[in-house]
Amino acid sequence: MLRKLLSLFVLCCLGLLEQTPPVASTGAVPSATRTLVWGSGLEANIVLPARFFYIQTVDSSGRNFTSSPGENTFEVKIVSPVEQFTRIWVQVLDRRDGSFLVRYRMYASYTDLHVHILLNDKHVAKSPFILKGPVYHDGCDCPQPSGSVWKKDMQCPVSFPQIEQDLALFPRVDPDRNALEVPQRFGQRQSLCHYTIKDNKVYIKTLGEHVGFRIFMDAFLLSLTRKVRVPDLEFFVNLGDWPLEKRRPSERLHPIFSWCGSNDTRDVVMPTYDLTESVLETMGRVSLDMMSVQANTGPPWREKNATAFWRGRDSRKERLELVKLARAHPDMVDAAFTNFFFFKHDESLYGPLVKHVSFFDFFKYKYQINIDGTVAAYRLPYLLAGDSVVLKQDSGYYEHFYSQLRPWEHYIPIRADLADLQEKIHWAREQDEEARKIAVAGQQFARNHLMGDSIFCYYYKLFQEYAKLQVTEPKVREGMEQVEQPTDDLFPCSCHRTPQVKKKEHCYI
Repeated sequence: MLRKLLSLFVLCCLGLLEQTPPVASTGAVPSATRTLVWGSGLEANIVLPARFFYIQTVDSSGRNFTSSPGENTFEVKIVSPVEQFTRIWVQVLDRRDGSFLVRYRMYASYTDLHVHILLNDKHVAKSPFILKGPVYHDGCDCPQPSGSVWKKDMQCPVSFPQIEQDLALFPRVDPDRNALEVPQRFGQRQSLCHYTIKDNKVYIKTLGEHVGFRIFMDAFLLSLTRKVRVPDLEFFVNLGDWPLEKRRPSERLHPIFSWCGSNDTRDVVMPTYDLTESVLETMGRVSLDMMSVQANTGPPWREKNATAFWRGRDSRKERLELVKLARAHPDMVDAAFTNFFFFKHDESLYGPLVKHVSFFDFFKYKYQINIDGTVAAYRLPYLLAGDSVVLKQDSGYYEHFYSQLRPWEHYIPIRADLADLQEKIHWAREQDEEARKIAVAGQQFARNHLMGDSIFCYYYKLFQEYAKLQVTEPKVREGMEQVEQPTDDLFPCSCHRTPQVKKKEHCYI
């Protein structure tokens, strides 16, 4: 409900609903008392790699700003009243629509935190906001014993459509049988990880030769189990691009967790490794994440280049056709290859390779083409979060959130063979205001459903529902090794929660 209200609020601020609140006039001055502040980063119990909250600029008459009042309008300080120094990195990101996203990453835990939000040295709204501690940082191993309490604190949705759809194919899950049969079916030809979570500890056995991508899954499982006690479960993760379970529903299916699904496979879909890592490493070693995009959406809509834009490598035949189309119609499409790997590079057909472009520079263009690579193009969350409209190819591949997207509301659909791409670009040019509404709706979808808190909620709900289907007890199998939690000798944390004896939740048959 909170996310829905927030969505309606932002759409109102941008003037995209019939009943809109007053909009601040040109030259208006921000008001410290009327400006709004809200978000999960003001709650002590919501632990994320990077916490965040929002500021909506309002003038003294209660009118919302819909353009930036200046990127340095607000100053944010986060301090602990009992510590001389706080190891917290704060960034105030100007979303250029009158709102700001404030994110901060904690490198130690504190008894209490005070969040000071200042406008010309005056406190904004109810600043200082006080987080009654303990306030744990992401590296602190102090899981909430109750999953229901954790979900309530996180404001997780009651359900996720993709999880319900995927698990409907598995009325019962037999870990003992899967432990024997899955390695026999897939272990020699594919790259798999066999995981068991037991007493909130993570164990793994790798199968196959190329298992380097386990680092993404390992890191997320450790992060999740530091935050909440996860039910005991045993499962297999596919580390490759393509989903694996191709049997018909009438046959005996094996549940394989994959980062991508397809219409002709039966894998259980998780958020992609790319999106998952961006959540873990926000304000860390990644520069492209769902928060950074919101502060780098390019020029205002009316100033963007009215050309469809694409860059990438040659990982699908339709991409070749797209680049050929761009060479024939450069007034409509700007598409080029940055690398050739799968096909022969014929410069006479596809032109020379071009240099990589910063992803944020994509948003200088109004129209973003999303076209499959080897599987689904994992850039879609970031494209939606920008301030351009997405032209999405019809595809048999999907990510964990695709079932919630609606064509003509969140994106402009294009045929799989791209035959109608020029027609759709022409429509967007002729119906500029409608295209802008679709861009804003897609952006709001990304803000509501693809941020870090939503990703943690999705994984936990998936594991919780999957665990309920198990008919034999998950086991730490022969050959498994424990994935150890990282240690921090410089800034160790003390968990105030008393470890509880785990209640038996399932009666295994």
